[in-house]
Amino acid sequence: MFSWLANAWRVPELRRRVLFTAGVLSVYRLGSIIPAPGVNQSAIQQFFSSGKGSSGALSLLNLFSGSALSHFALFALGIMPYVTASIIFQLLGVVIPSLERLQKEGEAGYAKITQYTRYLTVALAAAQATGYAFLFKHSGLLPNTNPGRLLIIIATLTAGTALLMWMGEQITKRGVGNGISIIIFASILAYAPQGISGWLNGTSTAKLFFPIVAVSVVVAVVFVMEGQRRIPIQYARRQLGGRQSSANTSTYMPLSVIMAGVIPIIFAAAVLALPQTIGNFKPAWQNWLTANFNYQGWQYLLTEAILIVVFTFFYTSVTFNPVDQADNLRKNNGYIPGIRPGPPTAAYLDRVLSRLTFPGALFLALIAVLPSIFITRFHFDSSVYRALGGTSVLIVVGVALQTMRQMESQMVMRHYEGFLR
Repeated sequence: MFSWLANAWRVPELRRRVLFTAGVLSVYRLGSIIPAPGVNQSAIQQFFSSGKGSSGALSLLNLFSGSALSHFALFALGIMPYVTASIIFQLLGVVIPSLERLQKEGEAGYAKITQYTRYLTVALAAAQATGYAFLFKHSGLLPNTNPGRLLIIIATLTAGTALLMWMGEQITKRGVGNGISIIIFASILAYAPQGISGWLNGTSTAKLFFPIVAVSVVVAVVFVMEGQRRIPIQYARRQLGGRQSSANTSTYMPLSVIMAGVIPIIFAAAVLALPQTIGNFKPAWQNWLTANFNYQGWQYLLTEAILIVVFTFFYTSVTFNPVDQADNLRKNNGYIPGIRPGPPTAAYLDRVLSRLTFPGALFLALIAVLPSIFITRFHFDSSVYRALGGTSVLIVVGVALQTMRQMESQMVMRHYEGFLR
């Protein structure tokens, strides 16, 4: 491991990317501590520590903001408004022809969709900031707050989300890994010390079995996420630059068992956080959500499992189109041995992909739910659930694997041994 890190540090570009990512994450953690103007931070922290804010979806939102919500800090909304906006546009791309055409236009189309996503993110962040401001005001946590001060708080939180969205895009462009996933990764890791402390304070039986469960989950996640089905591809004689390649070039098309990665889990968490945001405008709805839709209850876990399965199929269908892949193979004189080019190839790829995605989606749902049931069954502290629950472990391990793959590709290009080989 130390040799891998040494090799990674020797690559100047990779070193710059790692340092840039670390610098942006440092700014993110700093903004998660600095309170918004006009906020009584001690009263809000007491609200969360007393247990009123540590139950229901409000606690989950605090997790994805890296505890910034419990400080009512500049980045209290976290990156979830951007994730929600991305989900909305991906869903609309299926039903609105103009958005579907933009998705097929390549980089120019995706640039326009990204711009629309930014606008929607700002709108959602403003709505969510308004809900939090009125919720905390009605709870007595923002005393002597006039409309002008409320407007400043809402504008500050909205601007914080816009800045965080920009920081995530900069990590994707100039850093290591997917910026949005890295920010969520850092938010969950910020809770790790609290989770470990809660585990150490648990019962002796729980302290004995929990490490076994945690290690088993991590090993299973790595094993399944690295699993591939390699489809053999044969290429006939084709033109490469100014010369013709030799006939019958062989390669393969790798299809991952979980092609969507951790995106379905993040999407499911964002959707489940949406009712809580709406409930902030209605105290009666807020009380009902807290009582009947607790994040440790069976209703929440069942809904989360179903959403993960649905989003796994949906995101896989968005990222991998069998018809487009079959057309690209045909245009490049490629074919799958034993399968005719064109529609038969598309049908074959679709069948293989469905058989891979279904068990992969069930695996993600089970891993997200089972550790959470274990933690609830042994009555662990809520901090253990937030930091070491199934959803948190899946996101942390999945993002770590994706980041290591990107670093590996940078190292392999420079003839260094990678992380995952």
